[in-house]
Amino acid sequence: MKYLIVGLGNIGSEYEQTRHNIGFMVLDAFAKASNLVFSEGRYGATAECRVKNKSLVLLKPNTYMNLSGNAVRYWLQKENIPVENLLVIVDDLAIPFGSLRMKGSGSAAGHNGLKNIQELLGTEKYSRLRFGIGNNYPKGMQVEYVLGRFSEEEQSALTERIEIAQEMIKSFCLAGLERTMTQFNKK
Repeated sequence: MKYLIVGLGNIGSEYEQTRHNIGFMVLDAFAKASNLVFSEGRYGATAECRVKNKSLVLLKPNTYMNLSGNAVRYWLQKENIPVENLLVIVDDLAIPFGSLRMKGSGSAAGHNGLKNIQELLGTEKYSRLRFGIGNNYPKGMQVEYVLGRFSEEEQSALTERIEIAQEMIKSFCLAGLERTMTQFNKK
């Protein structure tokens, strides 16, 4: 069984460690914990590993957030991975900072990366791990907030939340979507 685990973000040093790049941050931590190194390829950086009897392809698209669907579609096809085995890690303004919610489908909820993925895959029925970044910004400052860096207080909690996100990725691949949602979404 093969899985495509996609962390959404934007390439470039100006976007490193920003709220919008939490998908990249989760995959970087996952790769580091597994002694993996990403290699640049078509539409993004990838790393491969095994978790028990499952094969995982980790993908950080280099298409910029709003065109993430190109990378997702390409790697699903290249690796012959069914959309049921796709998990997209994405920042989410609608849930409090540090909250982690897995879903099996749903709307893009205004997230341009998800919109593009849904458009190019022709479905909204794919799993996503929503990482809450909160919405503590003044009216009209959403873009600045999303592309801003985490506060010191948030930074201190980030390591633990990213570790839980890694456990959720493993659970998704080993135990499945439903069991992972039951175990982790209530926390």
